[in-house]
Amino acid sequence: MTSKYRAADLSRARTIPFANRANKVSIEQFAARPDWNGFAADPLSDMPDVLAARDLRAVADAIVAAHRAGRAVVFMLGGHVVKTGCSPLLTDLLQRKVITHLAMNGATAIHDYEIARFGQTSEDVAENLADATFGMVDETGQEMNDAFQRGQLEGWGMGEALARSLLESGAAHADVSLLVAAYEADVPVSVHVAVGAEIVHQHPSCRGAALGETSFTDFRVLIESLTDLGDGGVVLNLGSAVILPEVFLKALTLARNLGNEVNDFTAVNLDMIRHYRPEMNVIGRPVQTGGRGIHIAGHHEVMIPLLYRAVAWRLGGD
Repeated sequence: MTSKYRAADLSRARTIPFANRANKVSIEQFAARPDWNGFAADPLSDMPDVLAARDLRAVADAIVAAHRAGRAVVFMLGGHVVKTGCSPLLTDLLQRKVITHLAMNGATAIHDYEIARFGQTSEDVAENLADATFGMVDETGQEMNDAFQRGQLEGWGMGEALARSLLESGAAHADVSLLVAAYEADVPVSVHVAVGAEIVHQHPSCRGAALGETSFTDFRVLIESLTDLGDGGVVLNLGSAVILPEVFLKALTLARNLGNEVNDFTAVNLDMIRHYRPEMNVIGRPVQTGGRGIHIAGHHEVMIPLLYRAVAWRLGGD
């Protein structure tokens, strides 16, 4: 039986090659990953011990303490983190097992995938919307949807399916891919999507069942990771205003519902402005039974490198 409502036939959608799309971000603009032994001093040492400076110092201390105690350090990323060139720094933290779970929204995964494959990402939305080519790059849509459908068949989550796809295709810039770094370091990487919110959902090859199954698998992977968050762990939301705060709240509920004591952790939101859902669902409600919520306002391309250097200095040769 079919629906009584008419639906668009996406098999007729026109796509364009990646080479024909102008991009705002290229790999040449990304942060350089320094040697940890090159940090001579704590980059936060000359900051005043007040307000946001004190909070940033507390976040760095909490990450290091959680790492040394074997507790979870969960990073949740919005797409802006990749677009501002911070991937090499987070890749380093993944490889050093400082980050124990990496969660992304759909936009983050797309930008990471395109950087790994082409060394560029971030189209001009307004310009391409005018001629109906916004989001219609063929390679990105075809390859990512192929990965989702294979992941559905193999029982992989969306993050694992994308990482495997990049590795098997020999992506030219896989060395700065967060998806690949997490997978190779055996750190769970999960992708959480809202159907219709991502450009790859516009592609003729998109299949809703594959999106739902692989992203739902990743939801269950995140739940399992959060069981190690209590008693000193850290969760950071970097730039996701809606999707990941909502997913985190439900995943935390289920981690507790399944019999785990997930309390007394540090929850951090770092973004350019305050948003309602991170305020409530990350640094507010989750720590009411124990722990601390911290909000730091600032640009990712400034605050993430600063936090990275502070963590690196504290860990030293660990």
